[in-house]
Amino acid sequence: MPAAVGVDFGTESGRALLLDCASGEELAAHTVPYASGAIDRELPGTGERLPGDWALQDPDDWVSVLETGVPAVLEAAGVPANEVVGIGLDVTSCTVLPTRGDGTPLCKLDGWRERRHAWPKLWKHHAAQAVADRLTEVALERDEEFLGRYGGRISSEWYFPKLIEVWLEDREVYDACDEFIEATDWIVWWLTGVQRRQNCTAGYKALWSPLHGLPPNDYFRAAYPGFERPAEKLGESFAALGTCAGTLRPEVAARLGLPESVAVAVGNVDSFVSMPGAGVEQAGTYVMVVGTSICDMVVHAEEIRLPGITGVVKDGILPGVYGYEAGQVAAGDMLAWYVETLGSSYSELEEAAARLRPGETGLIALDWWNGNRSILGDAGVTGVIAGLTLQSSREEIYRALLEAIALGNRRVIENFAEHGFELSEIVACGGIAERSPLTMQLLADTSGLPVHVPASSEIPARGSALFGAVAGGAFDDIGSAIARTRPGTARTYRPDGGAKEVYAEVYAIYRELYDTLGRTQVELLHGLKQIRSEQRSRA
Repeated sequence: MPAAVGVDFGTESGRALLLDCASGEELAAHTVPYASGAIDRELPGTGERLPGDWALQDPDDWVSVLETGVPAVLEAAGVPANEVVGIGLDVTSCTVLPTRGDGTPLCKLDGWRERRHAWPKLWKHHAAQAVADRLTEVALERDEEFLGRYGGRISSEWYFPKLIEVWLEDREVYDACDEFIEATDWIVWWLTGVQRRQNCTAGYKALWSPLHGLPPNDYFRAAYPGFERPAEKLGESFAALGTCAGTLRPEVAARLGLPESVAVAVGNVDSFVSMPGAGVEQAGTYVMVVGTSICDMVVHAEEIRLPGITGVVKDGILPGVYGYEAGQVAAGDMLAWYVETLGSSYSELEEAAARLRPGETGLIALDWWNGNRSILGDAGVTGVIAGLTLQSSREEIYRALLEAIALGNRRVIENFAEHGFELSEIVACGGIAERSPLTMQLLADTSGLPVHVPASSEIPARGSALFGAVAGGAFDDIGSAIARTRPGTARTYRPDGGAKEVYAEVYAIYRELYDTLGRTQVELLHGLKQIRSEQRSRA
């Protein structure tokens, strides 16, 4: 039977998966930690301290995942290499890097490694917030039609804020790069030798529409005089998901232990591939990928313009429907901060927090440790814990952080419901979905919806493998691939009636804090962050 490889590139590591296309069985999986991880403190090899809100990656880490992970799963599964028909991949987005015309990352060239703008900018690089604010302001002033597709606000995580940040702060890097490209497209380029950008990140992260293309040049000119060619580093041609970008370059095929005939699907986004990976293709199901951050996805037959989302794109997640994206910026990384600060363990804190009753902590947290993606779209807000007393314990604070994730998720679901979306269930995948039953129960209790966790620990890689299988001809389309390989359900969490009532009271207070500190008095959190940035810059 044919097999396909899926490779999921995350924030701190990458995972390779070998999938049986006939049965949907995951034959082998292998995780490769990044040597450099998320680079947010010091520029490698220079000793230069990075400014606040910077987050970079090293493209060598992505190559290492392929060269280590793919041979490992082939060996572990004992599958002959000639049975592999395709490779699909996904990357956190918007993670972008400047390259030369031949695909060489600028940060790998002598004379450029010491320039921080020459490195790939990770999705959670938020230093371009001022650029995002300016782009939003001008779009509102000009009543630009495209802004409605993005919930009325442009995020600092996206393509043009990051590109214009380079243009403003290091024109030499901007001029030296021939391409400013999504990491997922660059990895496909490295595998095949063919540059083939896809419509998914172009639509969600680069303001592109298949009907209207990019926003007009005079919009960018109005925001930043002199920045007049927005397509210059992006291009204007984008392939549909599942499209075959090409086959493996001979030298790459040898290093991966695969035939040169293996098809490589155009790239994708880690969260979006999770929908087919989880076996979901219908409207009404709310899919969450709960990891370092949270991405939420819904599909619908129609385009509905609603605030607070981070994009709606036709064919952006699955063909023939509109895909909606929202999310929360901090989840796993917020919990990691707390665990590492205490020098404790997740299991210990989870067990202790699970013994507490709903509302018993007397605490409410706003999970804005890394800003707010939905529904505020503001990277300038920061985390809050309210209600602390001298009796507050570490497990109470930990539970408050878990509740913050769940209450923030309810706010996102509520926003969809307020604009006509009928959601009947949640499908949650990712590391926290697998390892924190308490968080999953809290999601059910706060939302009032059942939460299903698929029977797979590698949902994004699984979804990427399905697109690789389509590119390799094992399936006619992604719908056929989903139907043939849909995973089972590992666990289902149903709302507890008593807990739901208590959390309704807690949520009412949460909304007051959310709206006060996120809207009417947002200058308080912005001011604190500004003072911190000013003082750190003087250090």
